[in-house]
Amino acid sequence: MIDDRIEEDSLGQVKINKKILWGIHTQRALENFTISSGKASPGFIKALALVKKACCLANLDKGYFSKDKAPAVLAACDEIIEGKHVDQFPLDALQGGAGTSTNMNMNEVIANRALEILGHAPGCYSVVHPLKDVNMHQSTNDVYPTAVKVAILQSLKALSPQIESLQGVFQGKEKEFAHIVKAGRTEMQEAVPMTLGAEFSAFAEAIARDRWRVFKCEERIRTVNLGGTAIGTGLAAPQSYIFLVIEKLRELTGLHLTRGENGVDQTANSDSFVEVVGILRAHIANLIKICNDLRLLNMLKEIRLESLQTGSSLMPGKVNPVILESAIQACLKANVDCDLVFETASRSSFQINEFMPLLAASILEALEILINVNRMLAEHIKTLNANEDVCLTYVENNPLIITAFVPHIGYKECEQLLKEFHMHAGDQPSIKRFLIEKLGKEMVEKTLSPENLMALGYRDHGKST
Repeated sequence: MIDDRIEEDSLGQVKINKKILWGIHTQRALENFTISSGKASPGFIKALALVKKACCLANLDKGYFSKDKAPAVLAACDEIIEGKHVDQFPLDALQGGAGTSTNMNMNEVIANRALEILGHAPGCYSVVHPLKDVNMHQSTNDVYPTAVKVAILQSLKALSPQIESLQGVFQGKEKEFAHIVKAGRTEMQEAVPMTLGAEFSAFAEAIARDRWRVFKCEERIRTVNLGGTAIGTGLAAPQSYIFLVIEKLRELTGLHLTRGENGVDQTANSDSFVEVVGILRAHIANLIKICNDLRLLNMLKEIRLESLQTGSSLMPGKVNPVILESAIQACLKANVDCDLVFETASRSSFQINEFMPLLAASILEALEILINVNRMLAEHIKTLNANEDVCLTYVENNPLIITAFVPHIGYKECEQLLKEFHMHAGDQPSIKRFLIEKLGKEMVEKTLSPENLMALGYRDHGKST
């Protein structure tokens, strides 16, 4: 008992260690929700503290908040924003109540830390109260979704430069490999020739589209329902506060936040989150496809990935494409998170999304994964090299290079040459050498040059357009 304080609510009394900053609501939630080891992300905790600070500033400016208490409450918010007191937010992310427990956790930590700053012991709520003061004119239903959107916007801003960096790496490889002729492939079979640079240009273009999509993502998530209180009508909050609190949050975050004109809509519906993950899934699809292509190119020895660790406990010298494998697995996990955002958004009812905690945890985890995957891939791909000789060998032994000669000698002649080559394949070192013997070195080298292969078709001098 000497190390505990007693807090009381409508359900009764609870013992809490005197050194702990959370209060009775958090303690009850900690005992109720023992499901996983996952907690609210640091980014979300920071965002929620920013929302609380904005609410305090708005209430202070409008004369609703005591000038004696405000500095301590604001200082407590700042400490949490700076990353302090992380251990005071212990709750499982999988909680009931639409996030009420995490909101109360924040209210209690801010209140008790403010009490310490003012020289009082935690639990002296007659001086600073978690609900009457820290949660003034708020509901979980407006502060929690607003904090989720703030955290998403900040994550998107962190993701964008990582995608830009990955795009830049691919563009660099596009230029570096522009002169290397290789076999194109369709349906896991060799096709007509192209350049390795062109193959990497396709990677760069896909990532460039993702970069634009992520930028546009921000527009879909800037509208918040802060000030709407329980169901978006603003009940129990003064109008002057409602209009000011968004401005305060905009100033604190530097984000272009707007207040939803229809607060009931913004509180009840979560489709904007689904729209965001739809955009993220396009990026996930591109990353998985690119990583798998790079694995195959490495297997074919056309490119050479940096060796980062031994690959087998049994086979000496084996090296695996571990970064690409890791990235694919991470993207699959992010895609499942996106599925959960859809599921939680669609299962909300009437005027609230009661599954907002899982939605928040899922979308923020997906964003964290994508930030790290893009960074990891950019660093890895920067170090890969081309095996030009291997690329050339595939081309020289690929009968389908005959397609490049169709505009010059005609389809039938190419077909006849190919038939002749197959009849005497055992006597020929390669299809390219065979074509040189039949058509001459100058014509073959020119036709199979990078410039001709990537010229976007051939010029028909005999017809006008």
